[in-house]
Amino acid sequence: MLRQNCAYAHEREKVLADGLKEVAAELRLIEPADLVAFLRTERYGNIQTLVSSATEMYFKPGIISFGLAGRVDLRWDGNPSISLDMEFHHRRIDVYFQLLLESEQAGVDIHYISFGGASPDPHENTARLASAVANARIPLLLAHDAHGIGEILSKGSRRPA
Repeated sequence: MLRQNCAYAHEREKVLADGLKEVAAELRLIEPADLVAFLRTERYGNIQTLVSSATEMYFKPGIISFGLAGRVDLRWDGNPSISLDMEFHHRRIDVYFQLLLESEQAGVDIHYISFGGASPDPHENTARLASAVANARIPLLLAHDAHGIGEILSKGSRRPA
């Protein structure tokens, strides 16, 4: 396992964040008070259900999961900030990271990453991560209605013509 204190950490975090942007947007639709309550009362099963629901449209099953921990930053003088420990497992790459959810944005902080059969070239490992994230996603199709307005549909859930 490699601790992400290297020059490639930012690039790898960007790869993962770009892949998770829709998931983060889905999770940011949840009332912050609910997430805070679930974290404070250790209702991790509830959070896992919410994470699973947020990922099911975008990722193949079992690849992204909640890591059974999280943190809350809730101050009188600021907006809530909620960090969820998350895991990504696909194509012999294991990533342990925090998904930071805030009112206007979200972010990713990778804590550990393991490349099965790692290359000595860090650029190749980063490219493997990008490929694994892309492969883990469910392909989206753009369907056009009679007015030419596009609607995004996940593969396998096409509307009948």
